[in-house]
Amino acid sequence: MSVQVINDSQGKPAGVFIPISEWEEIKTRLGEQEDGESADFDIPAWHKPILDERLKDYYDNPEEGVEFDQVMREIDEELKL
Repeated sequence: MSVQVINDSQGKPAGVFIPISEWEEIKTRLGEQEDGESADFDIPAWHKPILDERLKDYYDNPEEGVEFDQVMREIDEELKL
């Protein structure tokens, strides 16, 4: 892949340039449709009961859900120990 890193005025990476042909290939491999929506893909059969159980637990106890950012902060704190 011929990616170019674009640096800011301080020399820090700020973005990347990917040739359009390679970007189209990436989108195809990831299943993105022309309208930008992700294509549906099948969940492996053995995942479905686990997902159903977790969704039921969430819907039965929504107050116990934790925001993603909070979870990430907690993980970062634990890793600093």
